[in-house]
Amino acid sequence: MNFIKNNLANAFTLGNLFSGSIGVIHLINGDYQTTAICIVISLILDFFDGFIARAMKSNSELGVQLDSLADMVSFGLLPGIVMYKALEPFGNQLLGLELPFEIKYLGLLVTLFSCLRLAIFNLDDEQTYYFKGLNTPSNTILLFGLYYAFLETESFKILFENPLILLLITIVSSWLLVSPIKMISLKFKSMELKDNYPKVALLIGVILLLIIFKTVGIPLAMLYYMVVSVVFQKQLSK
Repeated sequence: MNFIKNNLANAFTLGNLFSGSIGVIHLINGDYQTTAICIVISLILDFFDGFIARAMKSNSELGVQLDSLADMVSFGLLPGIVMYKALEPFGNQLLGLELPFEIKYLGLLVTLFSCLRLAIFNLDDEQTYYFKGLNTPSNTILLFGLYYAFLETESFKILFENPLILLLITIVSSWLLVSPIKMISLKFKSMELKDNYPKVALLIGVILLLIIFKTVGIPLAMLYYMVVSVVFQKQLSK
């Protein structure tokens, strides 16, 4: 019984890793719908591994490290491959110049900065009730959401027809991961409404965006998340 109690959360973490690995494989093969399903599964498992660890009082250093390693694949490698795929059609052409390498590899900057962000998070004691910088799951939803909406509905077409804009998205996304901007976390410091205005505003806005815009609402919801986080910077610092 103790074995199950001590390792149930780790099993969820490994499930996150397994789902993320499958998502990466299908993304490379061009099966974006399966990748979307895998991301959702990884998000659910990533949420519940921490919840279970706290509920069963089975928090451990092993669990902390395992969680980051799993996230590195599901929310680090995967969004890097998203940008790799988005830049792939442009070969080595940029602004009319022929570069000595294919620009798709620059998409993996997202993976490098995701790794850096996860390492920083593990060493930072401040990020208990808020995130410092954009968390890797949100960044994954943003980048994959943009790409998926483009493939499914041809929305955001202007972004994916210009390699310079895609490289700018890659750079901004990478910077956001390690930026000092405080971002809303779903962990509650108290249950008083006045302490949770940012979360309430976030929840209402995200639901409305998803209802109104459907698939296109996914990346819009992540952009809204960042805007709300910036608006409530002072409250997040308390």
